[in-house]
Amino acid sequence: MAMRPRKWIERKTREGALRQWTALADQAEGLGPSRLRNLRDEALGLRASLDRFLIRADRRAARSRAALDALHLPGGTDWRWRPAFMAGQISPRGVAGPEPGGMLGEGAALWHDCAERALILEQVGNAAATDLSPFGIRLEVFGFSGSFLSLSINLPTSALSGLTRSHVLRLETGILAERAINVYARLNIGHGPNIDEMTLALQGFQPGQPSQQVTEFDLAYTQMNEKRLEKIWLDLIFEQPRMNAVQIRELFLSRHLRAEL
Repeated sequence: MAMRPRKWIERKTREGALRQWTALADQAEGLGPSRLRNLRDEALGLRASLDRFLIRADRRAARSRAALDALHLPGGTDWRWRPAFMAGQISPRGVAGPEPGGMLGEGAALWHDCAERALILEQVGNAAATDLSPFGIRLEVFGFSGSFLSLSINLPTSALSGLTRSHVLRLETGILAERAINVYARLNIGHGPNIDEMTLALQGFQPGQPSQQVTEFDLAYTQMNEKRLEKIWLDLIFEQPRMNAVQIRELFLSRHLRAEL
């Protein structure tokens, strides 16, 4: 690879500036008032430039992710969606010892029957180059004595608009587990007094090995009444989750019409 002297010099200059400001931060308590004021003004100017760069870089990254999302979708896709807690920062960013039904943001609830509530659910930033979602969520489970644990995600009403039994709902997941675990995805569709359920097993997860996979729910196998659709949600069910940490780095849903013969 050809060397680019200018880029190398620029990078070394930035690294040198970082070392200088790190050293100055350590020395701040011992600096004289006048020098401290001057350096503070410099730091504020630098921070404004860095914030401006980060805002523009984040916007560019968001556009790139949207373009990549579109590239991977099947032809005829007429709806796509990523939960708010995957797309942007939420507040509060985590819950510890949640009650059954404890919420993270507006659209996700953790359901369990663990009396000790030895659980932590928090939003984390995604940093890997292959991550399309800017944020993920991490579920830590300690001494779990319950019989079930699931993360329930409400889909927006737009998912029901024009939904028919000719549709296939596509779920793309990226999951990293600390220990081997089985995870199931259950799609729930409420229509009138009835609820149709479809449960599919995600591929087994091995320790420390991120798994990207696509799961498809073919709605032809449901008995849903297309004229009475009221609610749709997804449950991620974790089997034997004790002493494990699971990070969901991608959760992206879309739908397309099934190819008819």
